[in-house]
Order: sequence, then structure tokens, then C-alpha cells
Amino acid sequence: MFHVVFALILVNPSVKVKFQKVFDEKFDYPVFLVQNPLFDDTFYVVEQVGIVKACKSGEKCSTFLDIRDRVDFGGEKGLFSIAFSPWFKQDGRIFVSYTNKYGYSIISFFVSSDRRSSIDKKEEKIILKLRQPFPNHNGGMIGFGPDNFLYIAFGDGGAAGDPLNYGQNKKILHGKILRVDVRNFPYSVPEDNPFYGDALCGLGQKPKNACSEIFSYGLRNPWRFSFDRETGKIYTGDVGQDRWEEIDLVEKGKNYGWNCYEGFERFKKCEANEEFAFPITTYPLKDGNCSVIGGYVYRGKKIQPLYGKYIFGDYCSGKIWYLDLNTNQYFMLQDTKFFISSFAEDKEGEIYVIDHRGGEIYKIISDD
Repeated sequence: MFHVVFALILVNPSVKVKFQKVFDEKFDYPVFLVQNPLFDDTFYVVEQVGIVKACKSGEKCSTFLDIRDRVDFGGEKGLFSIAFSPWFKQDGRIFVSYTNKYGYSIISFFVSSDRRSSIDKKEEKIILKLRQPFPNHNGGMIGFGPDNFLYIAFGDGGAAGDPLNYGQNKKILHGKILRVDVRNFPYSVPEDNPFYGDALCGLGQKPKNACSEIFSYGLRNPWRFSFDRETGKIYTGDVGQDRWEEIDLVEKGKNYGWNCYEGFERFKKCEANEEFAFPITTYPLKDGNCSVIGGYVYRGKKIQPLYGKYIFGDYCSGKIWYLDLNTNQYFMLQDTKFFISSFAEDKEGEIYVIDHRGGEIYKIISDD
């Protein structure tokens, strides 16, 4: 199958936004923001160096979790994201994703006794370890879906061009989005996972055909994914090689093509007889663009023209776009000077943007 793609970036002057600084202090390489599920006034800022800070607007942030003693920070390594258990009120579990000092990606959890400001970092429970052959393309996003299962994103193992061919190898967890059930330690997998019944590769079992944890595969580096709170659909930004960045609608059992395809274009000849799921849209690696940062479908009430649109951006250029999911056309929202490491969503559906190098966090608000 051959696709010709013309990337057309449109501008809609009727959508005007500005950025409102959320916290007074600067953070140390911030990469993630999430709101406490029980206390609306408390947010947690994840610093890539290995610290999570608890913050309230107008107050000085405090250190909630400090695991710098086990996090390997630098480049594409570090502490990436956290996720609150769907049963947080009862179990107090906070899941984390990071790279450790021995070359592994770690998915683990800690328990907060007061569900707000206290956590015991000595009582870490590791549920999954994945050896990383190279220091880049670690993925790093974790999140609970509306089905209460934990979704985990891993990149293809790193280097360039997927030299180990991990993206298309279903017997490897690299280059995949996983879905696991963490109600029992360390985890099981849902019965409707596409390869249910085969081995649990993350627990050291050897698969016959494919790892049971896999939800979807053929991804290069899905740094950020999110769930549309209205439809439950999953969207991710998958970082490209050297020509195209892409946005994917992630669906169960689908193969997103890497490293046979980059975006819609053939990357290398693949002999596997597979059907590929192609992106919703792509944008070219030019004009300062370098890495897509997947965002969120806007479901807030403050910026009505953006309702139902998918907001995403690029790390290097600082450009922020919104994607019309009905037409698959994307429009320029704002050309910023931010080095965007992540977007975030609060309980009201409002969207935030994180400036990695500037160390600040902003809320996207209407400028009308």
C-alpha cells in the first residue's frame, strides 16, 4: 500500500488562547502533571530527575516523592509519569514509570498513607522490569483507562531505525502499548487482550507467538497517550525517525507499522503478511519540529471552539495544534517558545502545557 501525504497546516483565527502560569516556582525538568483524585486543590508535578512535588496554587510546593537514588536521569532517561490507582481511596497506590540506574524501565507503585502528602518511598513494589538495550526510546507513559486496567507505553528499545526489529516482534514488550490488570500483585492480563493465553513476558515467561500483555504494537516511541474522557478512545503521539511525526488512534490488537512504515511512508521492506493501522495524521520533521508530544481531546467548558478537538504539540518548535477528529485536519493553535514535554488535563477537562526547559507549567485559557 502506498500513500502520498500532503501536510497542510491551517490557521483558524476564531480560536484564540493564551497561557496562564499555574505555579510560582520553576521545576527541574518537569515532564508530567496530574491532579489528586480525592483533593481537587492538589496537583503533582513530575520532575524527570526523579522527584514528584505536591503543589497548590498560590502556595510553595513540597516534595511528595524523591527517588533520585534509583532513577537514571539524562537525555531520554528519568522519571516519566505517575498514575493513581482507580481504587486510590481504598488502597492509596500511586504507580510510577522510570528508568533505573541498571538499564531497566521500571513500572512500580508506592502507597500514600494519607492519600495526599505522605508516601513511603522505601516500600516500592515493582510489577514489571524491562531491559533497555539503548538509552533512548523508553516510552514512559502510564495511565488507567476507563476499564480500570493499567496501560503502559514502551518505545522500540532505542538507537535509530529499530536495529533490533523490536517494533514488529510480538515476543518482545518494546515498541508496544501494554494493558494489564493490577488488582492482584504483580499483575494479570484481561481476557480480551489480543494475545491472551500466551506467556506473560514481563514475568519472565517465554511466548509461543506473542506476549499476553500486548494491547497494540508497531510503535516507535509513544511518549504520551491519553483517553478521551467522553468516548474512551485512546490517542497517542508516536515520535518519528527523520521524516514524519504521527498521531494514532490506538485500538486493540492493531499494528501501527513501525519499522515497516514511518507515518504513511514505507521505511523498510517487511516480509511479514500483516495489515497495518495508519495514523490519523502526520506532520513533517522540518521548520524546527523534532518530536511529537501527544495531548488530550479537549472536554472542558471554557474554550468552546476547541470542544472535541485533540490538542498536541512538538517538543522543539513549541508549536501547538488542534486536530479536528471528524476531518483529520489540524490547525495551528499557538506558536510558542516552550520546549513542550507534556500536556495535562484536570478534572474539569481543561488543558495544561509543560515547558521542560523553562521549568514552568501553564493552563491554556481563552483569549476572547
